[in-house]
Amino acid sequence: MFLLRRYTKRSLFSISNPHFRAFNESTIRHFTSLEPLQSFDSNPSTKGDYFAAINHVVNVVRREIHPERSLNRLRLPVTSEFVYRVLRATSRSANDSLRFFNWARSSPNYTPTSMEYEQLAKSLALHKKYESMWKILKQMKDLSLDISGETLCFIIEQYGKNGHVDQAVELFNGVGKTLGCQQTVAVYNSLLHALCEVKMFHGAYALIRRMIRKGLKPDKRTYSILVNGWCSAGKMKEAQEFLDEMSRKGFNPPARGRDLLIEGLLNAGYLESAKEMVNKMAKGGFVPDVQTFNTLIEAITKSGEVDFCVEMYYTACKLGLCVDIDTYKTLIPAVSKIGKIDEAFRLLNNCVEDGHKPFPSLYAPIIKGMCRNGMFDDAFSFFSDMKVKAHPPNRPVYTMLITMCGRGGKFVDAANYLVEMTEVGLVPISRCFDMVTDGLKNSGKHDLAMRIEQLEVQLRGV
Repeated sequence: MFLLRRYTKRSLFSISNPHFRAFNESTIRHFTSLEPLQSFDSNPSTKGDYFAAINHVVNVVRREIHPERSLNRLRLPVTSEFVYRVLRATSRSANDSLRFFNWARSSPNYTPTSMEYEQLAKSLALHKKYESMWKILKQMKDLSLDISGETLCFIIEQYGKNGHVDQAVELFNGVGKTLGCQQTVAVYNSLLHALCEVKMFHGAYALIRRMIRKGLKPDKRTYSILVNGWCSAGKMKEAQEFLDEMSRKGFNPPARGRDLLIEGLLNAGYLESAKEMVNKMAKGGFVPDVQTFNTLIEAITKSGEVDFCVEMYYTACKLGLCVDIDTYKTLIPAVSKIGKIDEAFRLLNNCVEDGHKPFPSLYAPIIKGMCRNGMFDDAFSFFSDMKVKAHPPNRPVYTMLITMCGRGGKFVDAANYLVEMTEVGLVPISRCFDMVTDGLKNSGKHDLAMRIEQLEVQLRGV
């Protein structure tokens, strides 16, 4: 029944539907004065209207049977930035993006730029619409528009992900004649990624040798792609031999070989092997770099081994590793979730001693953990300290605290935080109002419940 209703003449999504008529009229008025986004920086309401208009056009393109009729009725001032934003928003459906772009090109005042062409080409490549993609690229060449290396790399990698390695190699070999691009290190890396996707490691080796002959120096991604490929195939020995061979030839990777191997094992899902390698490094007095360390503890915490991560953190710090804020963003929520509040406070103090100012995603998990353990008074006191010493709490933090108070039966405290939230200019979600008013009424505090209801009416304007 839904599908039948959707495609009727007076459809639920139709531009002529009376339910949307008021919105459409205001949208049309806004379209007549639509300007680039840069001019809206000082006016948030105008910026909101701009994106609301884009969202409306996206809905028309996605849902209308004949979107061209509705778009013509909107009297759109078609601009390059506007077309790009719509194409990016409709990138999940290559056909919708292509149809909108063809409509936009029919506008006499619009001349497409390489930005819109490249966005459309990426969408078509992502959805395996290669014939249409090449037509778009040919149009770019006919208009003397340059194709960026980023777009070229994206297309080559998409060929590899879909198993079309021959097409990827053909595109790589013909980038100079066909598209007028250069074979840079990034382009080599993209073809290397495509070859590793289908386990053609001998071809990947040949490509690296060709890269060196052309005078190009491999970068960290070059090594990472091949090491990740070997590790995903379960060939740890070959990955190590590749790094040793490149070192003998004088091409040492920007990152240490062991770090690349650890990241390769993590990407391939060999968590235990990565942990074993890190333990061996620690026993030898070595630690991975901070980026590899953060990747490792993030993967391990997701598997539930939080204690191992905390122990590894202290060991790495003793060995001289300077952790960054991302390390604490992983560890503090993890230890708070399993109820180790004291450990979370120690980590937070270490974070402050390292020169970082606590922000909501650091102290909110601790507050939530204390509430789960029934330590509401300590949570309220800590929250008050954070308002003074750290970054001000945002809407999600207030929502979390009000929710935890409601779950713990602290409805009066929840009501106080609800009022405090509105005083700092944050609008609570409807669920918080409903939970607080229902809890107060069930507790016999009808006067306070009535005040909360009046506050909601005042904020919502209903």
